[in-house]
Order: sequence, then structure tokens, then C-alpha cells
Amino acid sequence: MGIIDITTFSLADGVTDDQFRQADATMQAEHVYRQPGIVRRTTARGEGGRWLVVTLWATRHDAEAAEGAARADAVATGFARLLDATTVTSARYETLD
Repeated sequence: MGIIDITTFSLADGVTDDQFRQADATMQAEHVYRQPGIVRRTTARGEGGRWLVVTLWATRHDAEAAEGAARADAVATGFARLLDATTVTSARYETLD
């Protein structure tokens, strides 16, 4: 069974959409897509300054390992600094197929 990670957030004060989109592209290319078990990742912008990142993983182990790897990765920690930490919500779901 696969895993779907969903994270929603707003940007930190002073961070522009362009700055975030550039950092998001770097995060995807230089960190996420180098993790074992990555299937797909996409980012979307909603109304009112809310953002959403959906990441699909092959297994729960892959998702958990990537989460741990992000804590020690300069690209991932730089990306996280662009988010308003008080608005970040994350959920992990197991696919049924």
C-alpha cells in the first residue's frame, strides 16, 4: 500500500510567492526526488494565501525515512524556514489500492 502525505501551510511573513516557488522547485529536485520510494510530489496554491503539498510514497517506511532525512538536509531546512510554522498541518494517509 502506498502513502499520501498532505501538508498545508501559509508562507512566513515577507516571503513572496516567487521566492517560495523557486525554493519549492529546488526542494523537489534536490531533495524530495532523491529519496527512495518517492512516487510523485505536487504543490498547489489556494485562496487566502494557503498552500498545499501532496507527496506520494511507495511505503510508510519510505515516507518516514524521507521525513527523517529532511531534518538533516540544508535544502529541506531552508524550505521549511519559508513556511509560517504556526500554520503548518500534516497528515499521512494509506492508499486502499
